[in-house]
Amino acid sequence: MANLDTVEEAKSAAVRRLEAASALFARIRESIGQVIFGQDDVIEQTLVTLLAGGHGLLIGVPGLAKTKLVETLGIVMGMEWKRIQFTPDLMPADIIGSEVLEEADAGRRTFRFIKGPVFAQLLMADEINRASPRTQSALLQSMQERHVTVAGQRYDLPQPFHVLATQNPLEQEGTYPLPEAQLDRFLLEIDVGYPDRDAERRMLLATTFGEEAAPQRACGPADLIEAQTLVRHIPVGEKVTEAILRLVRGARPGAEGDPDVRDLVAWGPGPRASQAFMLAARARALIDGRFAPSQDDVAALALPVLRHRMALNFSARAEGATVTHVVERLCGKLL
Repeated sequence: MANLDTVEEAKSAAVRRLEAASALFARIRESIGQVIFGQDDVIEQTLVTLLAGGHGLLIGVPGLAKTKLVETLGIVMGMEWKRIQFTPDLMPADIIGSEVLEEADAGRRTFRFIKGPVFAQLLMADEINRASPRTQSALLQSMQERHVTVAGQRYDLPQPFHVLATQNPLEQEGTYPLPEAQLDRFLLEIDVGYPDRDAERRMLLATTFGEEAAPQRACGPADLIEAQTLVRHIPVGEKVTEAILRLVRGARPGAEGDPDVRDLVAWGPGPRASQAFMLAARARALIDGRFAPSQDDVAALALPVLRHRMALNFSARAEGATVTHVVERLCGKLL
């Protein structure tokens, strides 16, 4: 009987922690919504990205509040945030930092490492595709391993550490496509679209009359880390696990891909896509106040998880097929 009581107490404590985390993110979403109008899906997917412990790639035309969203997130979640404007002449040292030679009073010379802007809890990589591949690769180690190496010395990044990068899909002159290895580092690719009429009207009135509403802090970095730990303990049903595997494996070329799409795909998602699916589905469920993900979460996250992790072959593109259509076809068939 004592053991049963202990188990029940543990379950009750876990439920209370889940409820508290869900309520916290409801407050965070509300606080962000007072500043960012008409981007509910974008806000949700960005919060899913952070709660799952990942990085996000926000793609949208200029003027859709991508920079404002990152700034607001930093304030609302109490994180130190920094912005890097990616340009063709940006160098890796401008991101990571560099060593400088210093001379002491006694004439002794030593190197001192000066940390770059990557040493932040929330890093905005603005127009990331404008920098050269060499500079883009400077983020690879930090995004995956949460540390950087300079002159053989390891420097750990702050915790938590998240990168939210932006990309303009229209202006291609002077840009460099992100390599597949770097795209795969992003948990979600978040499509930032135009707000609807009512939201744009609210934004118009709120930002041109008087003072704009200031974002209010709702939590701190420690609260986010605790919630991220909690997400990894949320149970996932067998049906959801199988749905994830069917989608990810079905989106690959060759024999293991789904017969309806495998001849259209040049390269498909790897195991990291399955991991992203699992974490993002848990995070989305928690944000919505549910304690277990469903297949609806998998369907809602299919495009953000898979869109940047696969590409179509030449013949498929020539026929007018798109990655979005392929993923939607897979969801309709397999979910």
